[in-house]
Amino acid sequence: MGQNFFDNEIVFRGYCELRDSDSNCNILMEQPEMAQLLPELKGQCVLDLGCGFGHNCIEFIRRGAAHVTGIDISKKMLTVAQRENSHPDIEYINMSMTDIDRINGCFDLVYSSLAFHYIEDMPKLMADIARLLKKGGILLFSQEHPIYTASENGQGHYLFDELGNKSGFCFSHYQVPGERTDEWFIKGRKYYHRRFSDIANAIAWAGLCIQNVAEPVPDENMITKRPKSDAVHNPLFLIIKAVKL
Repeated sequence: MGQNFFDNEIVFRGYCELRDSDSNCNILMEQPEMAQLLPELKGQCVLDLGCGFGHNCIEFIRRGAAHVTGIDISKKMLTVAQRENSHPDIEYINMSMTDIDRINGCFDLVYSSLAFHYIEDMPKLMADIARLLKKGGILLFSQEHPIYTASENGQGHYLFDELGNKSGFCFSHYQVPGERTDEWFIKGRKYYHRRFSDIANAIAWAGLCIQNVAEPVPDENMITKRPKSDAVHNPLFLIIKAVKL
């Protein structure tokens, strides 16, 4: 069973406030890049892992998907999804990504936004996804960037110029994969650091072929809304698109 961090009331309320803001990094950087990499969805079957509030599920329907299955471990998230983003062709399931080997079905697209770093066993997850994908099917996912997850204290170390402005970013323990904890709304958020090679190998071992790798950079809109964003110095997100051959 994966970590059900988002059903904590403090975390849930904080996350809701974060996602309601139009200046958060997900909206400004991660989601636009993910949207550019989406395949044609007309008539397609989609599986959204860690679907949260269902924003992407309803967007897939708008793009012509025939059926969308959204999975999330958080009951609180799915309550919002059912209330705000329901549709006859969307099915929401309360399930951990660690249990998707129980799903029977074939999908044209498996999609996940900022959830895979919460899963310990990446090779098993990739193997489960490969089984669920049709031949020629696409996996598109984002996660916290390995540079961002590397340091054991959950924080990077910034360099500053003579005026006190951030001028660079340092990190540690990149070569030591494994569990990390930090403070995000509350103490004790648990996630997993993997080197890029660990991620790429898990994808390859599952029989998937990487098509695109993206590391979103701040654009003018992002810099205007968040002029002091750390994303100028260190990548926040890693996005990978792969195909089942």
